[in-house]
Amino acid sequence: MIKIEKNKKYLVTGGTGFLGVPLVKYILSQGGNVRVIARDEGKLITLREQFPNIEIYTGDIADPFEVKQAMQGINGVFHLAASKHVGLAETFVRENVKSNTLGSLYILEESLNLNLDFVLGISTDKAAQVAGVYGATKLLMERLFTQYEKLNTNCKYRIVRYGNVLYSTGSVLCKWKELIQQGKAVTVTEPEATRFFWTVDQAIELIINCMENATDSTPYCPLMKSMSIKNLLQAMIEKYGNGIDIPVNIIGLQPGENMHEKVLEQGPYSSEVDQFTIEEIKELI
Repeated sequence: MIKIEKNKKYLVTGGTGFLGVPLVKYILSQGGNVRVIARDEGKLITLREQFPNIEIYTGDIADPFEVKQAMQGINGVFHLAASKHVGLAETFVRENVKSNTLGSLYILEESLNLNLDFVLGISTDKAAQVAGVYGATKLLMERLFTQYEKLNTNCKYRIVRYGNVLYSTGSVLCKWKELIQQGKAVTVTEPEATRFFWTVDQAIELIINCMENATDSTPYCPLMKSMSIKNLLQAMIEKYGNGIDIPVNIIGLQPGENMHEKVLEQGPYSSEVDQFTIEEIKELI
């Protein structure tokens, strides 16, 4: 079992992000001290204005020196930093590999030199059924955690696998909502595709559950409901469309995308689990 301990210091990589900010808040609420490393100086300053007692480090986890610098004096690492846009990853392959795989490797390398309680990494359901660059980089990250776990039994290495977090940075929901409210056309890949979705609060809860219950680096996954892209869009139009007929452009699945997802390799597809109703989706969005 892993727990946040008072007066210990925890590094959150990518701590200025959609998931990072509420995680920082949670760590502080448990009495832990926080250091955040991120590339965006403006977001780091804004984060410290919100949480004045945190330490902020400008840096890129793809730089081993900056990783080493950020991990000095740390008791545990929450590794959230990543390039996570599936479509962009297909074009900017090198950048995705640097952030998701090499960045993770540098953190794990440094973990061998320090007396850490744990390193917890955030992965994705895209690693369970690799169809593109993003899923591949995250799968490699997971396998690295397994290797380093065998090398360093004094540190607990943990992996959390997520589905899609509603309204996360770069999410199609943000774009759809704005367009629908303006009565403009929206672009959809494949209406019949299904995806696992959940809220940011559920995402934080999964991290906590992983810390409490996981016993090794095997990806820790929840039981999740799913929704079709068609139903998600319908719910958004009903909630935000003001009764206006919204044009929809269908472009088909894009490189790196699956028709249906899995959270676990041997688990059910997102088309085979319980699905959110339209009304339930409207409550979530």
